[in-house]
Amino acid sequence: MNSKSFIIFFFLMTYAIQAQEIICSAKDKEIFTTRITALKKEYTPKTAFGETLVFVGKTFLGTPYAAKTLEIGSKESLVINFQGLDCTTFVENVLVLSLMLKNGKDDFESYTAYLEKIRYKNGKLDGYASRLHYFSEWITNNEQKGIIRNITGDIGGVEIEKDINFMSTHRELYPFLKDDKNFKGIQQSEINISQSSVCFLPKDQIKEHEASILSGDIIALTTSIKGLDITHTGIAIRKENGRIHLLHASSKGQVEISALPLVEYLKKIKNNTGIIVNRVL
Repeated sequence: MNSKSFIIFFFLMTYAIQAQEIICSAKDKEIFTTRITALKKEYTPKTAFGETLVFVGKTFLGTPYAAKTLEIGSKESLVINFQGLDCTTFVENVLVLSLMLKNGKDDFESYTAYLEKIRYKNGKLDGYASRLHYFSEWITNNEQKGIIRNITGDIGGVEIEKDINFMSTHRELYPFLKDDKNFKGIQQSEINISQSSVCFLPKDQIKEHEASILSGDIIALTTSIKGLDITHTGIAIRKENGRIHLLHASSKGQVEISALPLVEYLKKIKNNTGIIVNRVL
């Protein structure tokens, strides 16, 4: 290794340590800078926060859907990817950028701090099991942080108890679960989740309570699949027709707004039982 290569290698190693295990390509860093700059120019500070979420979410329209974007490397890292999003990373990025606009932040360090706070238990990355893999746990933990409030019970939701164990009973689907420490950590998370009931709004009652859902609410789709709590998530958006639609990263290909209102959209989803509605504080 020549002196120039060593200097570059040392710089990269130092950056990795200081960045606390952040994985972010130069292209994604560039996209972040361009996006936050453009958002700041168009952002109106007095806008209701729900509308800010929709405003930010719409800037991702057309972004390709990409599954398992966080399953990178040999250990858990804070993965940043603006070039491909799944339903959860879409919601996380929209929420983080919206919070940055609200709080007057535009630097990359603030972005990574917000993202870590939202994505991990108690806001700290501490291995694979610290990530909020199950979205019901994501909701509960971010409610405890004071970021969101689960309003499902306020708008007619009902409580059910369900054993959550999909990840541990499908260990072969998750490469990181080959590690016994990670596996045991996920099992403990599942035990914790299963000890609490889940409040959801049954799909046949959503139409009755649709007026209570606001643009910018985070919608989670509950499921009858054994061992699983939630299969999809997105952001509510009320269109000109007065109906609530879903702004989301669709597994069919990209970030989009559902052509059908949420009530009709859910009828086409196999195993869907209803929704959980969360409002950002």
